[in-house]
Amino acid sequence: MLEWILIALLIAAVASILGFRGVAGAAAGVAQILVVILLVGLALLLIFGVLAFA
Repeated sequence: MLEWILIALLIAAVASILGFRGVAGAAAGVAQILVVILLVGLALLLIFGVLAFA
């Protein structure tokens, strides 16, 4: 998942430098969604991990 985020951010950066604003915005949006999914998943793992060992 982290690799996908870094790839999307790299695509957004290159597209922004080359002037492709639509592609850059879309790639940045994808990266933002993946970051949220990753953080929610991490939070759930931490919560359920703490509850399992409590």
